[in-house]
Amino acid sequence: MKNNLPRMGSLKKKVLLLLLAGLAFGLTRSYKKQKWILKKIPEELRKINQQALRRAIHSLYASHLIEEKHNRDGTTTLTLSDNGKQKALRFNIDKMEIIKPKHWDGKWRVVMFDVPEKLRRLRDSLRMHFKEIGLLELQKSVFVYPYPCEKEIEFILEFYNTRKHVRFILADKIDNELHLQHKFNLP
Repeated sequence: MKNNLPRMGSLKKKVLLLLLAGLAFGLTRSYKKQKWILKKIPEELRKINQQALRRAIHSLYASHLIEEKHNRDGTTTLTLSDNGKQKALRFNIDKMEIIKPKHWDGKWRVVMFDVPEKLRRLRDSLRMHFKEIGLLELQKSVFVYPYPCEKEIEFILEFYNTRKHVRFILADKIDNELHLQHKFNLP
């Protein structure tokens, strides 16, 4: 998928991700998660040179990645445009990794998908992202992983808007389990 948006420097990426964090804050109901987000945002803002920040924001606005709303009290609110949300999610999906617990719970996570031929590029993208986060391909459209990865799979499905084509199974046993345990370096 080629896009016609300008190249993104690290500061512009950081601004988009900070705005996305604000969106995540508004969408989460977990007090702990909100507290964590509020703690992280100022830390990241302090690391940014203010003049460079203003230039980056202006450039993002000119690229239609953010929108500006002038409030009655004289303040300005910056929000991600739909293009900006997609771009910010793209950065997150490219950095995604699954955190492995210390001990394997003995369960297998199986991800299966059946994406129509007319959506071949989508199918290839799903396959690529599943491999990138560490899932092992059992068959062309069947992947397996030994650790919890539901949130990561959900994020990928949400990003590609492809939930209807994908199934997630939690299995106790797979017939070639010894081979898979060896591949994942499991006890």
